[in-house]
Amino acid sequence: MSGTINEFEMAQRQFDHVAKLLSLDPQIAEVLRWPMREFTFRIPVRMDDGSLRVFQGFRVQHNDARGPNKGGIRFHQAETLDMVRALATWMTWKCAVADIPLGGGKGGVIVDPATLLTSEKERLCRGWVQNMWKNIGPRQDVPAPDVGTTPQMMGWMMDEYSKLSGQYTPGVITGKPVGGGGSLGRTEATGYGVIYTVREAMKHLKLDSKKCVAAMQGFGNVTQYAAIGFIEMLGGKVACVSCWDRKYKTSYTYSHTDGVDPRFLMTITDEYGTIDKEKAITAGYIVEDGEAWITKEADVLMPGALGGQINADNVSKISKCVKIVAEGANGPTTPEADEYFKQNGIFDIPDFLCNAGGVTTSYFEQVQNDMNFYWSKEEVLGKLDAKMTSAFYAVLEMSEKHKVYMRDAAYMVAIDRVVKAMQLRGWV
Repeated sequence: MSGTINEFEMAQRQFDHVAKLLSLDPQIAEVLRWPMREFTFRIPVRMDDGSLRVFQGFRVQHNDARGPNKGGIRFHQAETLDMVRALATWMTWKCAVADIPLGGGKGGVIVDPATLLTSEKERLCRGWVQNMWKNIGPRQDVPAPDVGTTPQMMGWMMDEYSKLSGQYTPGVITGKPVGGGGSLGRTEATGYGVIYTVREAMKHLKLDSKKCVAAMQGFGNVTQYAAIGFIEMLGGKVACVSCWDRKYKTSYTYSHTDGVDPRFLMTITDEYGTIDKEKAITAGYIVEDGEAWITKEADVLMPGALGGQINADNVSKISKCVKIVAEGANGPTTPEADEYFKQNGIFDIPDFLCNAGGVTTSYFEQVQNDMNFYWSKEEVLGKLDAKMTSAFYAVLEMSEKHKVYMRDAAYMVAIDRVVKAMQLRGWV
């Protein structure tokens, strides 16, 4: 991502804009512009070769007026405190717009997890919990996986917390493996949630999904299942996906004359979303520069990787065919790109609505952990569909009622719900 984009400044700019639309009390706005609590800490890890490495860790708790903080832990070499602040802030709005009783949090470690052995990753995960265990918990702050972390890593974290607290506590972490306190349907949840909102946007715009084409950025968990859902649920075609290639240290766009087959590509993709370039070429895939995805002729554009990927430098390259941008990633669109969407009549499904399927199903996982009773995949995905559809129409109604852009409408719904919770609790 471009080093010129500061995610937290972007999150604050988006908030400030909507605070003015809502005529929000400046004192309340000042409370919501900044996280309530921030933790930074060092994690010493003994490596398998006997050396000692020290990693920088973070956890930011933005606002817990509506319930315990909720949000992933990201292991990424470019992680910064401002990035974590932004993601925690967006998690507050995401939980509120999805109308689940949780607040916003986010965590991270500055590391490329692909450079670590499995045993080293486990020690790093346990070290993160050792620093944070007194400030997380089912009624305080519930982490989850994010970029660079996996269900197995969440299982290690949950186990470490349980050891330190002296009791089995599956609800402290979500996104755990099924059989280890995890929920069925969690793997598919974020990607399918994107598709549920795209489906409703297509109904609103009177588009025939079977005639629609999508161009997608990324090929991690979100984009994998968004691609599957776009093809299998909506009957559409996926023109391309893209990914960062760890071997060649660059990004590539993969397309096919017959359309992308995500289930095949998943068989040649590693756990961090890197497609095996040579195997893809052998299977007839066309490999282009990583930026090529944004130029494809498509009805739906789905940025599903990192933040700031549609920006002032490249937004004008978007095909004139694009009617919907579905933000599977967190913060993928800068304010400058938003202005382009508005001017060109592109319908945007903002990130904290579009990708709320993951946190919603994480909430379902917490509920199941509390009950010690687990639902079928069909039940989980059915409840998710109902929640995402309801959230979409709450935002659409706000957009049409006040004649505002969808991102502004999503913020208006979310901020209003958080402020009401703060007022009811006597905070403001």
